[in-house]
Amino acid sequence: MAQDPFKYFRIEAQELLEQFGKGILELEKGSGTTEATQRLLRVAHTLKGAARVVKQKTIAEHAHAIEDVLQPFRQSLDAVPQNSIDQLLRLVGGIREAVAALAAPPAGEAPTPGKAAPGKAAPEEEYRTVRADIAEMDELLLGIGETHTQLRGVQKAASGLERARQLSELLVEQLQRQGGRDNARLGALDKLTALAAELQAGIGAVEQKLGASLEQVQRELGQVRSAAEQLRLLPAGGMFTSLERCARDAAQALDKQVTFEGKGGDVRLDAHVLETVRSALVQLIRNAVAHGIESAAERKSGGKPAAGRITVEIRRRGRRVQFRCQDDGRGIHLDAVRRTLVQRGLSGAEAERLSREQLLERLLLGGITTSSSVTEVAGRGIGLDVVRDAAQRLGGNVAVTTDTSQGTRFDLVVPLSVASLEGLTVEVGGALVTIPLDAVRRTLRVHGGDVSRTAQGDSIVCDDRAIPFVPLQRALHPSALAPAEAPRAWSALVLEAADGLVAVGVDRLLGTATVVLRPLPEYAPADRSIAGASIDADGNPRLVIDPDELVAEICRGGFSTATQRPERRSILVIDDSMTTRMLEQSILESAGYHVDTASSAEEALVMARQKRYALFLVDVEMPGMDGFSFVERTRADPELGNVPSILVTSLAAPEHRQRGVSVGAQGYVVKSEFDQADLLARIGRLIAASVVGV
Repeated sequence: MAQDPFKYFRIEAQELLEQFGKGILELEKGSGTTEATQRLLRVAHTLKGAARVVKQKTIAEHAHAIEDVLQPFRQSLDAVPQNSIDQLLRLVGGIREAVAALAAPPAGEAPTPGKAAPGKAAPEEEYRTVRADIAEMDELLLGIGETHTQLRGVQKAASGLERARQLSELLVEQLQRQGGRDNARLGALDKLTALAAELQAGIGAVEQKLGASLEQVQRELGQVRSAAEQLRLLPAGGMFTSLERCARDAAQALDKQVTFEGKGGDVRLDAHVLETVRSALVQLIRNAVAHGIESAAERKSGGKPAAGRITVEIRRRGRRVQFRCQDDGRGIHLDAVRRTLVQRGLSGAEAERLSREQLLERLLLGGITTSSSVTEVAGRGIGLDVVRDAAQRLGGNVAVTTDTSQGTRFDLVVPLSVASLEGLTVEVGGALVTIPLDAVRRTLRVHGGDVSRTAQGDSIVCDDRAIPFVPLQRALHPSALAPAEAPRAWSALVLEAADGLVAVGVDRLLGTATVVLRPLPEYAPADRSIAGASIDADGNPRLVIDPDELVAEICRGGFSTATQRPERRSILVIDDSMTTRMLEQSILESAGYHVDTASSAEEALVMARQKRYALFLVDVEMPGMDGFSFVERTRADPELGNVPSILVTSLAAPEHRQRGVSVGAQGYVVKSEFDQADLLARIGRLIAASVVGV
């Protein structure tokens, strides 16, 4: 079937049309006029750029006309007159009709990008192509992970069938022997033997069928999770084609020559992040062509190639992702920015006092253009409004640098919500950790005699140069492991980042795999060297290292100061969520505690009677026995009554806090108010007080 060039444009246009409808209604009611006008200008600018990419001239012209109508009211507090609102509604109606005419091409027929197909889009398309709600997708993935956890419990229970089968075999053997010695009861024993043999066969059949079914469920759950993750993630390079067309069309409109280059397209990111950023990049590219790239004649006279170059590069940087748009043009005309600021009310003296950086900051605030005339590509100062709005929506920021000889560079940096990456899995102190593969330069074997110990820290020689060396377990848990380990052999990874090369020692290398990186919850912050977590095939969370932060910390000597091994006290973490258990375990182990975990209050009671713990960290809402009941049971137990407990829960109501006090909990922490330093300080005080009491 022929590829449909309008598939994604229709989806985006429908969303923008919904925003138009909502915004125009706000204007008609006279509420928030300035804010609503500016928002509609950004929507129109975005739609105009997207329509230009797919060569829908009518839609682009209508969007441009909407800008003409709204521009006079951009900074006005007065209500938009009704005749202007009626004009806006007519223009939006025209866009809606043009979008509806963009039907998917019939099977076997090649689409024509410059022409709308007659008729209405197939009605099933709006059901086949939809945007999945991010929160709902996360709930799906979380549910799959928890199902994996529950399935492992079923698998453990199913393993008990093997023991039952063995017992049935022993029973049959014993009955057969007994029958041989007692002929008088042979008839009765024959019947018992037959029943035991039937029991044995039944158990064997159940064991075989259940085992096969569990394996199949495990495989299918893995496939479902993989499919769900693919719905969340898209390759960033998928937007390069539309960005290149945007650059080419803008260049043709302004009679310029431009080449486009995209880098980092193999990075897979959250679909809604890519869609939001794509709109911002379209504006940056159009600005680069309009304001930065010179004409062919001007470039030749300046010793540059006739064609300007625009590069969009996508790079993952630990917990954030960077979108860089760079051109090799003339740079930003800062004097024109000053003149525009004066025209908008700033005094000439104040404008002259603004530094280069301050001018660029003012430019990023939006509403400023260095163009002397309004064209379909530029001239209204709306493009950077779209960029700033995209950064704010994603919780990121925008930075700009410019030079008259080097061109202009915009960096849009946003938090990493979800991303896919190639990682190397290693074992560290019994735990599995993933390191992004693009930071690994080589692996080698390091023996005790290879490590040079100095006052500045340990180092090894790699490729004829000395580089810092740190066991990764010390970097992950600096207070839990003394740096003066006995000499031993390490599997080492040489990592490269902006701050240089370092080597980290691990216990074992386990292989590479594609993992989906997820951010850690805000209520459970981790060390800066932790980028987030991934979920393995069994549903277990694994920490993912941020190589940039890790290398920077090692180069600063953050893990080389000799300290005495502290006395490690044991804490039992009780929570039915594996992710929460892992995060709390990471925080406590980083603070020097030994941590055991339990997935239920019932399991925790068994563990608490088998081992001495200094403190219980307990979730409240758990299947079976809840956290309140666990604390009440332990406080009433003569052997456990002096072990302090802290409840960590999402329940914030006063009656819940009061119940925590009444059952005997010494602390009550609400997850939405989580403060890592406060929790560790409280734990330290409670453990110290309990030791003194003992």
